[in-house]
Amino acid sequence: MKNIVTSIQRGFTLVELLIVVIILALLAAIVVPQFASSTDDAKVASLDTTLANVRGAVDLYYQQHGKYPGANTAVTVACTGTDGTGTGGAGATGAQAFLDQLSMFTDVNGGACSVKDTSVFKYGPYLKKNTLPANPITNSVAFEVIATGDILMAGTGANLGWKYDLTVGKFIANDTTDPDAGGPLVSYDKH
Repeated sequence: MKNIVTSIQRGFTLVELLIVVIILALLAAIVVPQFASSTDDAKVASLDTTLANVRGAVDLYYQQHGKYPGANTAVTVACTGTDGTGTGGAGATGAQAFLDQLSMFTDVNGGACSVKDTSVFKYGPYLKKNTLPANPITNSVAFEVIATGDILMAGTGANLGWKYDLTVGKFIANDTTDPDAGGPLVSYDKH
């Protein structure tokens, strides 16, 4: 006679499945917080890059014009293209002059024009866009221009985008929250 061997398929027991689920939960508990902190690190790195780019543009403008952007009017009469519209000083007109002078071609006095003229509008542009990027920490594009001359100025606490003092050329993130410490801003300012 022949022996008939039957194979029995065996599955996972409930205990084995529970052990696998518990191991996966422990791994998730370890890995997920690492991704959250890397997001905050990316925001801070983006903030550092934006600050470095704008500060570099402000410094180069100062070297070529002897004044910081936004201090003088960007409006000119000799432009063959689009004129700058900011009249300079603190507030909204200074913010527009700042953007015009950094994103358009400028003359020696800071007058801004969209068309390059090698004899008059020979400086710039220093930034590629006529807008500032949003502050990656607060996601705000608000821009405050002051003229106090305070080299130690700090953010206002209103979690705005940016703050700029046209007297001393200081450009900072206008916020008071440090995502790494969860408290007061120690300093994003490396200027």
